[in-house]
Amino acid sequence: MQTVALIDYGSGNLRSAEKALREAARRRALDADIVVTADPDLVAKADRVFLPGVGAFASCRAGLDATGVYEAMNQAVHGRGVPFMGICVGHQLLATEGLEFGVTPGLDWIQGQVKKLEPNDPALTIPHMGWNAIAFTRAHALFEGIEDGAHMYYANSFALTPTDPADVVATTDHGGPFTAAVAKDNVAGVQFHPEKSQASGLALLANFLEWRP
Repeated sequence: MQTVALIDYGSGNLRSAEKALREAARRRALDADIVVTADPDLVAKADRVFLPGVGAFASCRAGLDATGVYEAMNQAVHGRGVPFMGICVGHQLLATEGLEFGVTPGLDWIQGQVKKLEPNDPALTIPHMGWNAIAFTRAHALFEGIEDGAHMYYANSFALTPTDPADVVATTDHGGPFTAAVAKDNVAGVQFHPEKSQASGLALLANFLEWRP
């Protein structure tokens, strides 16, 4: 049985993420132990690491640092090469830095900045809330079986802009395109909430549980 470390750092959407991961595993008949944890030893030994996130970039980074799991995450993801996925602010934390309420260092696993969305249509509001279609920029195993144009659920005011466009897997549009998904080696992140994105979101989570980068 594979162990999936769902990082608990006070992000706020742990239970819905846990429930969705369990349902995704059930639908594919996958033997996965989804463990909500802030235990560095467990994280370091996990077969997969999943980082959720809701709220401001700076407070989420502070919460992550307070748990003491960063080094364990780094050991698992970069030391042993285990698959990693971040969602929403967990995805944004992959960046070099976030520009919300000043400049806050990110994990720098995907080089780039997290900047405020600035729609070119004044009728569009921020935060960006609700369903939006994804547009793939390249194929990736995490999106196998998910159609180009599939709708995912978003709740964000900021978005990650990678330095290297090759790290982008999909975009969406809210008065201009912004990054919906990134991937580099065994590290991936999505701006939307797969746990709230019904069948397409569950398919993505199941693909993550089977991903062999």
